[in-house]
Amino acid sequence: MAKRRGLILIFLSLLMAISAAWVANTWVKAQLISKASADPNTQLVVAAAVAIPFTTKVESRHLKLIEIPEGMLPAGAYTEISEVEGMVATTAIGRGEVLIAERFAEHTRGSTLAALVSENMRAITVRVNDVVGVAGFLLPGNTVDVLAARKDRNQRATIETILTNIKVLAVDQTAATDANEPVIVRAVTLEMTPKEAEKLVKARTEGSIQLTLRNPDTEEIIRPEPTKPVVKRRPTAPSGKTVEIIRGTNVQKKKTKS
Repeated sequence: MAKRRGLILIFLSLLMAISAAWVANTWVKAQLISKASADPNTQLVVAAAVAIPFTTKVESRHLKLIEIPEGMLPAGAYTEISEVEGMVATTAIGRGEVLIAERFAEHTRGSTLAALVSENMRAITVRVNDVVGVAGFLLPGNTVDVLAARKDRNQRATIETILTNIKVLAVDQTAATDANEPVIVRAVTLEMTPKEAEKLVKARTEGSIQLTLRNPDTEEIIRPEPTKPVVKRRPTAPSGKTVEIIRGTNVQKKKTKS
């Protein structure tokens, strides 16, 4: 009896899986518009059929063609699905968004992470703990500042912000996540220039580093250095000259006006 019940449950699970796949495939096909069926006063543009997470390699299931009024094609938009397939999303894209070329990177070889590194930039990984990693709220696509802590010859601690507005490419070995819950990580991969990478490695060998999470919509605030108050001194009266007057054995000193 128990064996028969197990077989029935397995059969029902397979049936539900096949049904779900068929419904999903039918829905995706319904979203697609062929050039033959398009309105003559419109033009086709490639949009996201589903949400495309950051660093995802785009496949045909992610894409659909939609109609827009003729002459309203956005700059950099794709008109053929084949133009986007195989590209890597450099930002998170919502379902239904028109796809723009500047939000994708070409993936020729290597990992998808390599395609995300901007031209003339470098990716460098630093080890962190749950505190340095902003208590686990650090996610790919965030921007951070890097603080360096070191001690001088007198063992006095100094803290300095050495890098600002640095992009996070990946946390641990994950370059894409939809989670907004804290995730404990052990390594963070950052994007920076070669000179910035040298500065980071030097700071890490001299002491410890700390990452601070930035609001991406906040512009850099440059605070002026505090100036010391100028103390004005009152002018002193001229002292004048002293003249000695000798009359015989009598000597007198007298100040004259300058």
